[in-house]
Amino acid sequence: MELLEKIQNLIGASYIEEVEMIQQLWSGYGSIKRYNVEGCEYSSIIVKHVQLSSQKNHPRGWNTNLSHLRKVKSYEVETYWYQHYSNACDENMVVPECLAFDEFNGDVLIIMEDLDQIGFPERLHQVGFTEIDACLKWLAFFHAKFLNHTTEGLWEIGTYWHLDTRPDELKALEDLPLKKAASKIDHALNQAKYKTLVHGDAKLANFCFSADGKKVSAIDFQYIGGGIGMKDVIYFIGSCMSEEECEKYEEKFLNTYFSYLEEGIQLYHPSIDPKEVITEWKGLFKMAWTDFHRFLKGWSPGHWKINSYSEKLSQSVIQQFQ
Repeated sequence: MELLEKIQNLIGASYIEEVEMIQQLWSGYGSIKRYNVEGCEYSSIIVKHVQLSSQKNHPRGWNTNLSHLRKVKSYEVETYWYQHYSNACDENMVVPECLAFDEFNGDVLIIMEDLDQIGFPERLHQVGFTEIDACLKWLAFFHAKFLNHTTEGLWEIGTYWHLDTRPDELKALEDLPLKKAASKIDHALNQAKYKTLVHGDAKLANFCFSADGKKVSAIDFQYIGGGIGMKDVIYFIGSCMSEEECEKYEEKFLNTYFSYLEEGIQLYHPSIDPKEVITEWKGLFKMAWTDFHRFLKGWSPGHWKINSYSEKLSQSVIQQFQ
């Protein structure tokens, strides 16, 4: 009851009731729930309750202190993002409005508007070209908006798999040529001239869709930070496409993304030549794909995303450093 009263007071509601558990947070770090409320301008809200002090149980056995500290920082980053950055997002990259925060006894509450109430009620496990186009458009305009932006308060290098935060997985990696090339790949990605803020976990599950699939909003900004837009693009494509589809539609998806990116850069940064950004990032597509492949092979060698397409891209990148 204490938690309900705290949420109620934070948003100034006269009544509150829990409606449903949306999901448990990864590794037992809390929950995301929907609540109905009365007496304020919202009829329902979403509450992300992060319980940093509770016992953790990582589903793949990576239950280390380093893993815990990474998770703790990820929630600090997400909180900072909502407080200091999210208001810069517009209709081209919709994010839920953050209504309130609170920290207490080592826990964090992030109270957000309910995306179901503002036109994004669909959560999809399979998508077609319409939905993929919407997600690539969101990513492109997001990357354009935050091009050359500061990373203060966020991860200096975005994404949850980047090399500096994954020494355990690198140590476990049995693909020796990939292991040897890992630091060079990481360096090449980090030395790019043009960087932006990357979402850092842009999988299909972190997009909420309109009923017709033509518009999306993104959630879960725990791993937002600096990087090239390709990191989000390769991760998104890999999250919803089979290896055959990834290979078949690679050019189509990249052309779609870069078309929107050019539009976004012209809108938000008219002094920057979008062709320069596109040329650089397109040249780093295989590098970004291989970087995630490196993490995946060390983290979960039997993962379904480890396939012949990824191996082929990886081999071509490794050859560049031999």
